Order: sequence, then structure tokens, then C-alpha cells
Amino acid sequence: MEKVQYLESIGGAEVFALFDHLPGYSFFAKNFEGEIMSANQGFYERFGFSTEEEIVGKTDFELFPVGLADNFRRDDLKVMETGEPMLGIVELFFNRQGLPDWYLTNKFPVVGRDGAVIGVMGMVRGYARQAKLIQPYVQIEAAVDFIRDNFRGKISIGDLSERTGLSPRQFDRKFKAAFGISPQQFILKTRILAGCDELVNLRRPISAISFELGFCDQSSFTRHFLKHMGVTPMQYRKRLR
Repeated sequence: MEKVQYLESIGGAEVFALFDHLPGYSFFAKNFEGEIMSANQGFYERFGFSTEEEIVGKTDFELFPVGLADNFRRDDLKVMETGEPMLGIVELFFNRQGLPDWYLTNKFPVVGRDGAVIGVMGMVRGYARQAKLIQPYVQIEAAVDFIRDNFRGKISIGDLSERTGLSPRQFDRKFKAAFGISPQQFILKTRILAGCDELVNLRRPISAISFELGFCDQSSFTRHFLKHMGVTPMQYRKRLR
């Protein structure tokens, strides 16, 4: 579906005009095939584009590493197939310095004038900026910053809890309240997604990547990667080729 048809089917371009005036938020709308049909300035400038027209028609697979694109597409399909929104999705991207930044995404189905779901739209905001309004996050901020800078090395939950002045039990509870997963799961997810970025370099041995990301051996990395990404690191790398 072309952009003009897409916008006409939901009532015109003015439907999305509001999102150009929400500071701190990135907005996108896609058709059922996953092609971007509309985006605000905050979204398209993240990818180095100067105008909305430059990003229209592109898919996540043209903008993100394949592992992230797979996750985004899976969530999009769930929203479109069920007609139900997905709220408070904590997502991770790696910046140009190789450090993780977390974002909070809300996704909603896009419904045409005839009542049929024709796509998905979402609003994205930097998680730290949003989470500073949430008391559990404020209390664990020091630990989150430490994970961001040191996720490739050994991290103990005891050390993280000490940095926050909380007991390990309190820390675990408040971390789950802020992120929806345990600190251990959070660290593991960060390492797996970092692995997706590292695997792009086809010359690097998977064993070396495993150790660099804090896994005890390649088999451990492979096992966790398969569980989270649905393919082994080798299969993932073959897809990149």
C-alpha cells in the first residue's frame, strides 16, 4: 500500500500531525507489510534522514541489525493480528560507541475507516528519561548505569545492590518493578543483543565473541543465544551473509 492510500484509509495525514509536537518522543506508523508510512522528525532523524520522505517505504530490516528487526517484526505482527496494543516494551539499541541505550515503546494497531487493521504505529522514548519519573528506577539508577558500562565483564548482584544502598532482595524487587525482568535476565539480554552486533563482523571467531561478552564458553553463548533469538550464532551469521 502506498503512503497516500494508507493515509486516506485512516482519514488523512492530519491524523498523525500531533506527533510532530511531542518533545522527546519518536513516532512511526507502518503498513501490514512492515513498510514505514509515516514518521515524525524525532524518528527519522535518528537514522540520519533529513525528511520523512527519505524513510517512507523502508522496513526495520533496512534500519536495524537483523536480530532487532526480527524482534520488532514479531511484536508488530502480534499487535496487528490480535488488534491489541503492546505497552511498556523495554527495548535496547547500541549507540555508535558500542554502549547500550534503553527505550520504552508503546505499539498500537492502525485501524482503517472500514474497521480493518491495516498496520501498526508506535511511540518511542528514551527509557532513562521516562524512568526517572518512576520511583523504582530512581533507586536503582546507579546499578543500571554500571551495567551499561560493564555488561561485558563479570557482574555480581551483590555488587549491584551495594551500589544502590539496597539489600539484594530489595534490589531484585525494585529492578523487576522498573524493567519487568530480573537483573540477571537484563544483563543476559544485553549481552545477547550485543552478540548480534558482534556477529556482523564475519571474521571474528564466535568463541572470541563468547568470552568477550562474559560467557564461560561458546556452548553457553550458543545455548542462550538460541533461547532468545530462535537461531544459533552460526545460523544468525549465515543469514547475514
